[in-house]
Order: sequence, then C-alpha cells, then structure tokens
Amino acid sequence: MPGAQRVDHLAFTVSDLDAAIDFAETALGGELVYRLPPLTHADDWMRVHLDVHPRASAEIALVRLGPDTNLELFAYQSPDRTAAPRAPHDAGHVHLALHVTDVARAAAELTRRAGVSPLGPVRRVPDGQPDAGTRWVRLSSPFDAPLELRSVPAALPYEVEGGTPRRRPPGPWRNRDDGTASRRGLPGALGVDHFARTVTDLDAAERFFVDVLGAELLYRNEQSVLPADVAAALGVPPGGGLRRAVLGMGPTDTIELACYEGTSAGDPHPPRNSDVGGSHLALHVRDVDVAAAYLAEHGCTVLGGPETIDQGPLTGDRWVYTRAPFGLYVEVVRMPDGALPYERTTAARRRAAHELSWTVRHPRR
Repeated sequence: MPGAQRVDHLAFTVSDLDAAIDFAETALGGELVYRLPPLTHADDWMRVHLDVHPRASAEIALVRLGPDTNLELFAYQSPDRTAAPRAPHDAGHVHLALHVTDVARAAAELTRRAGVSPLGPVRRVPDGQPDAGTRWVRLSSPFDAPLELRSVPAALPYEVEGGTPRRRPPGPWRNRDDGTASRRGLPGALGVDHFARTVTDLDAAERFFVDVLGAELLYRNEQSVLPADVAAALGVPPGGGLRRAVLGMGPTDTIELACYEGTSAGDPHPPRNSDVGGSHLALHVRDVDVAAAYLAEHGCTVLGGPETIDQGPLTGDRWVYTRAPFGLYVEVVRMPDGALPYERTTAARRRAAHELSWTVRHPRR
C-alpha cells in the first residue's frame, strides 16, 4: 500500500473497559498512554465514519503493550450492539498472543496475577508442521477473547528449509522507546507475538492481506480433524478442520489467519465495530488520502472520508476507516507523534512509526 510504514495499532471492542485496561496494565505489564472522553454525535457521524448506530457512544483507551505494540480498547454503548463475545471459531474473532521464553512459567504467573484460567495444558506443535516445536497455551481474559502465550524455537522447520523467518519480538519487555523496561511484565515476556483473526475464506483473506496490504506469506498449516483435546485448548468444537496462514505484516508485526471448517466452523457473519468482539487493524501511512484512495480501488468501502482531529489529546491525527469485502475494518492513520497534546501530561508514549519502512523488517534476535 502506498506510503505504508507499519501496523499502527490493533483495536478490540470489549464489554468492560476498566477491566480490560487493568488486565493490560497489571497482569500483562502494559502502560496506559491515554483515555479519551466519550465519543458521541447528535447527527449521522457515528454511522458514516465508524459503521455503528448513529446514537452509539464509544470510550477509547490506548495501552502500550511492550516494545512494538499499541493496543486500542473500545467500549461502546449502542442500541443495536451484540453484547455476547465472539467464539474463537466465529468469523471476525480476534485474539492476541504474547511471545515468552517459558510458556508454563508465564501462564502460572498470569493466573496468579489475574485469576484467569488456561483452556488446557501447554501444548507443543507436533513434528511435520512448519512451526513444529512451538509451545503455546490459551487463557481466558477480560479482552472477551482468549490470550495466547507462545514460545518459538530458534529455528522453525520451514525456516531451516529457506522460508522467510517469522519475526521474534526484540525484547526485553518495555513500554517506552528510551528502552525503559517494565518490571511488571510477565516473566520471560519479550513482546506481542501475533494478532489472529478467524475468517471463513482463507484463500480470499490471504490474497487481500498479501496483494492489497502488502503482507508476506510465511507458511500455512492445517489439521483435517481437530481432536477433542486440541479443540478444547483452542476453545472450539471438535471434529472439524483448521487451516491457518501466517503472514508477516511490515517491519514489526505478524498476523495469523484461521479458518475453521466442518463441525468446527462457527458464525460466518463478522461483528460490527460496536459489538463486543469487534475489532479493527490500523496501518500508519505517510499520506492518508492516497492510502484511502488505493484501498477503495482494491475493493474496500471508505467510511465517510479522511478527517483530521482538530481538538483534544490527539489533535493533528488524520485518519479514516475502510471496510474490506470480508468484513475486516482497516484504518489508515497519520499521527504527528512528538507533537500530540496528550504528550504534555504523561511520560507514556505510543509506539510511533518514526521513519520505519514497511519493507524493512526488524532483524531477528
């Protein structure tokens, strides 16, 4: 995409904003950067620009989560929102995964700090898969979606065969660009490992990410039949199939696309922004108007048009939402980091794009 620099932020719509912020800070070791006043409009602005009910209102907070990730949390009040969280096998379900050095130790500490429950024991990806040797576990969370903890071997089988390496977060865990480490991070946490989304058509979603957004396919894997124990660890019904595509997203991020099939498939209709479990992906670009026009040319619906915030903590932020054909909301944004009003009142900072380039990936550790 023209002018793309990096994934700017990941956004989740949650049922309880206070609980989600507290979990991100006290359990995961993130740092609250800002919390905005409630967003509401008396006209049709909310429908036009955010694709939600005109009388919806939203509270928004941004948490810095480790060295490279901005996590935006939304809580909506809306006459037509769906309050029940999405299940992991439903279209549009999203989850976040942290990269840790010892999955069992980090999971035990997270359970102690937050009282969350593992969905099963720590598991190892079996031999024969491109990511064999990876260890992982999913736990419940106040994000209204599971949180995954993952460790990855120094070399995955597909990498040994010459594939583009999967990015490892640089570590150590820190929430500020000056290198300040957080003493509250989970033991062995290095950063966010990936952002995952469930889709109904894996091939179409992969084409969009690769051909339109500029992602790079790293590997695919699949299981034709999910055994009961694996399905339980994933939080999905057993017996069906699972296909996944793992993609590198610019210099700092990885996304996993998951497609559940047969008896393991869920609701095929993705959530709206205002539904609990809604989400969007934001890319930082050099020119929002050019990027929005490009996305429109490639099948996305531009919601309203680009706007520049002219008052409040984010004055100078230029942004617009778009909607991809399969229901993914993609925001393109240009933030004047270093000159945002919120910076006058806190030492916390968003992870800025600075001079990053989409095509230059961070080196492996």
